[in-house]
Amino acid sequence: MTAAMHIFDDGDALAQGLADAVASALSAAIAERGQASLAVSGGSTPKGFFKALSGKAIDWSKVTVTLVDERFVEPDNERSNEKLVKDNLLTDKAAAAQFEPLYYPTASAEEAAAAASKQTASIGCPFDVVVLGMGGDGHTASFFPGGSRLSEALDAATPRGVMTMQAEGAGEPRLTFTFSSLQDARLLVLHIEGDGKKEVLAKAEAPGDEAEMPVRAILRRAASPLQIYWAP
Repeated sequence: MTAAMHIFDDGDALAQGLADAVASALSAAIAERGQASLAVSGGSTPKGFFKALSGKAIDWSKVTVTLVDERFVEPDNERSNEKLVKDNLLTDKAAAAQFEPLYYPTASAEEAAAAASKQTASIGCPFDVVVLGMGGDGHTASFFPGGSRLSEALDAATPRGVMTMQAEGAGEPRLTFTFSSLQDARLLVLHIEGDGKKEVLAKAEAPGDEAEMPVRAILRRAASPLQIYWAP
């Protein structure tokens, strides 16, 4: 499926443009079904977008926010995606949104994944909006090259839900939604910035194994048309 490319002059313009698109999609979902769902990614790239989105005048009390993936760390840890989202997105008007974490203070990442799968199942599917990022190694969500359960995570037959992933480049054990959970979002976005990421994207769009650059699974097999938001 061909992805649509949305190009902006700079990161600020991209943050505003993406916030407008996401707010519109969430408002449409609320108008249609009385509720909306948003799954977002961590990293430094989305901070500006989060802040722009947090000020949008939509009925945030009817929006459930969750994470595409998470590290198995406490929510006050600086590497926690939950902390990133709470500090940057769930503020201003968006403070009224519901939040479903992926991390739970369990004895193992596997137990946390099971708890997160159970809790997030109530959100409904597909997600209204999923905003993915991409690493320089071609990973998205916690689908890392060499990941311990990569083939399972990318298999369209693997059920919706949260699973664990470990990889050399990932640091802590990860919690990640499966490919099947993310690929049919009503608005499916890949948010990237910089010439380096554009080069990684070009490489991912070329022929090659999905296991080498797992973002290829989204580029090639997502049921929803992928919207790529990029700025230099």
